[in-house]
Amino acid sequence: GYRVSLQGNFFGRNHKYVTFPVYNPRKHIKLDPPLNLQSNATASKCQIWWSVWNVPWYLIEILQYELQYKEYSVSWEIALNKTPSSSLPQIEIEAAELRSGIAYVARVRCKVSENENSYHSQWSEWSQTTVFQRADVPKLSEKIINTTMQLLFIPLSFGTLLYLFWNCKLSSSCFLTLGQKVSPALTFPRQLLSFGHSIVCTMGISR
Repeated sequence: GYRVSLQGNFFGRNHKYVTFPVYNPRKHIKLDPPLNLQSNATASKCQIWWSVWNVPWYLIEILQYELQYKEYSVSWEIALNKTPSSSLPQIEIEAAELRSGIAYVARVRCKVSENENSYHSQWSEWSQTTVFQRADVPKLSEKIINTTMQLLFIPLSFGTLLYLFWNCKLSSSCFLTLGQKVSPALTFPRQLLSFGHSIVCTMGISR
């Protein structure tokens, strides 16, 4: 620890003021803000990562981060906060948390984890921002859809014609078969003529 005091000349007299009787630097840390903030947005999520600068190696593993993001056109006062679950300098935002077609801006800050007893710090300043936008789900272009429809039209048309031809052929066969069995045009006239001829012959013999 250290003893911190201020000493100065006031109205011609020297004065000394003790500011901190016991000052421990490791309990009063303020880190530099993260830098190189980058983002990559897809249709399912947005990945954001960054790096830290001028931070001792023994503090890197006990840092905690806070991400703040908002729609580009609104104020930071209504921004949303997100805290990574680990000390890794990265975080993901699910696509369900983002509106389609809207540009977002994000920033991040860091400090020593509150679960750490040996060190204590306040939040750093906010980093520079990164802008991202959720990617829409890819859709088939109109050209691909038209090509697909054209390719499907040929076999569908051929199958339809084959189906109609087969049904018509089957219907015609059934009609001819049934006509041969029940149509009087094939049997009744011949029998009627034979029967009439017999009647005429019989009447002639009787005379």
